Amino acid sequence: MSIQAQFPALATGFSFLDNAAGAQVPRQCIEGMAQFLATSSCNVGMPYPGSRAATLVRDKARQETAFFFNCKPSEVAIGPSATALTFILSRAFSRLFSEGDEVVISELEHEANASPWRNLEEKGVQVRVWKARWDQGGRLEPADLKALVTPKTRLVAVTSAANSLGTVPDVAAAAEIAHQVGAWCITDMVHYSPHHLPDVQASGVDMAFFSAYKVFGPHIAFLYVREALIPLLPTDKLWFIPQDSLLKFEPGTNNHECMAGWLGTLEYLRNELGGGKPRREGLLEAYKQIEAIEQPLVAQTIERLQGIPGLELYGLPTPQGRVGTFCFNLKGHPPLAVAERLAQVGVGVAAGHYYATMPMQALGLWPEGAIRASIAHYTTQTDLDKLVTGLQGSD
Repeated sequence: MSIQAQFPALATGFSFLDNAAGAQVPRQCIEGMAQFLATSSCNVGMPYPGSRAATLVRDKARQETAFFFNCKPSEVAIGPSATALTFILSRAFSRLFSEGDEVVISELEHEANASPWRNLEEKGVQVRVWKARWDQGGRLEPADLKALVTPKTRLVAVTSAANSLGTVPDVAAAAEIAHQVGAWCITDMVHYSPHHLPDVQASGVDMAFFSAYKVFGPHIAFLYVREALIPLLPTDKLWFIPQDSLLKFEPGTNNHECMAGWLGTLEYLRNELGGGKPRREGLLEAYKQIEAIEQPLVAQTIERLQGIPGLELYGLPTPQGRVGTFCFNLKGHPPLAVAERLAQVGVGVAAGHYYATMPMQALGLWPEGAIRASIAHYTTQTDLDKLVTGLQGSD
């Protein structure tokens, strides 16, 4: 069975090129959610069969996501969205940081990794911006971060892949620079994780998060927190939850059917792309396949977009240092009008700022923003042809 045949939504023939906003899901994800709801729509922690099944799903989702992050299950928190999880952290930081402390955020951030930290300004925390080098396609230079941090820096926030331009910064270098001044480093892996397998150990970050619905799964999110930091973070929690428990990051009841769907997505990755290998080994093999599929498409898309008259492509002009996300405008055509035109010919793209307000402001594109086309490993040559033909028809 082909990759495309695994994704029921693709059978319509519509070209989904807004994958940065949310990927399509394989049948294993759908079946996992349906089976859970049909047999055990219960809460956790009780001895009857349905509750035991729900508990097993939750515990397995935590374990399997630990393989995905390359961390311990005791370092994985589950939440409704990446933004919800970062605001939980922000509330904890507001009790931990004080006036005069500093936070650094990169200029390429999605607001999920910016607004929660900017809220700390109410406590007297100074927020500094690690500016991108726009004369070099919006690249983040670690030397610029090194010049920005001080002994007062408490947190450095940097994306692993920009949801606007597709840029992949050197997160390991950022984490090392943060640690040199005693600061923590958090990375947004939401846009990175559909294209490359996360590795929090290799990157050296203290916290990281991603949304499963960007990784061919349902609407649920996961947060990695380095184990030693968990007791130090004063979150809002029920009084009986221990300070060293992950449950302090999980107020209320989590979405068990989405956990079951996420387990189905991981099954798809391991069995259909990873050769049936278990645990992280299967995920590593799956992502080798994903990268091999996407790399030539990234190069082709850049070349073909650059060949369209009147099209301005923002970001890095080569495949190196980026994922398959392309931000551009057509001269004389409002972004939303172009997106509407493409939708009419069966192509879905984004238009606007996609919650990446700082890059749009830096590029002088605020508030209209730009068009964004983003590929996944199920994107085909036909999808790319439809995109290019539709853009050429906008002249």
